[in-house]
Amino acid sequence: MHVAVVGNAPLHEDFSARIDACDVVIRFNSAPEHGRNGGRKTDILFLMNSGKSMQENLADPAFLGKQVFHDAGFILLPYHPEIIRRYHPQPNFLSRLKGRKADLTWEVVRAAGDLQKRVTILPPNFYEEGCVELSIPEEERRKVFPSTGFLGILYAMRKFPLAKGDLSLYGFGWRGWKRHPWDAEREWVTRSLGSRFTRDDKREPASD
Repeated sequence: MHVAVVGNAPLHEDFSARIDACDVVIRFNSAPEHGRNGGRKTDILFLMNSGKSMQENLADPAFLGKQVFHDAGFILLPYHPEIIRRYHPQPNFLSRLKGRKADLTWEVVRAAGDLQKRVTILPPNFYEEGCVELSIPEEERRKVFPSTGFLGILYAMRKFPLAKGDLSLYGFGWRGWKRHPWDAEREWVTRSLGSRFTRDDKREPASD
């Protein structure tokens, strides 16, 4: 089995045939390289179910009209509602009056249902274990958050029976939102790749 995890950074080389030949392909959110240098096959689409930007995206018909949503085998939500309640920033009173929400789980589920897509929500312990892997202490988990890309890589490593050379990453360079622990994620993945996995794209900056 070979699994490809495709991040959201630009790919300046055409990896589409290599990615589409994999047994499992994991992508994230709007997956900007979908249908371009990152190929088209999408078995699992990680879709954020928290955050202001995702709430805005869900209100935009063009976002859910993207081909990647139609191509996805199923949609996976990285944040259990309990994790959002426990750790994620909550909108203030005025923002709530304007309709701002922290937990978008059911909005995403409804949108996925409209597309006739199955939805899976990762359990709370998965997120907690990701924080432990990155050495994020509990008292810091309201300030520092594992990126969706990291959670996708961790999911692939735990979900599938992978041996050396069975996992390839594309479009990861560990830059983006300041509250993600990019250095810790890069070091963790580098250790894992060095011992069990291969990496095909080493140049481009990542986005969540």
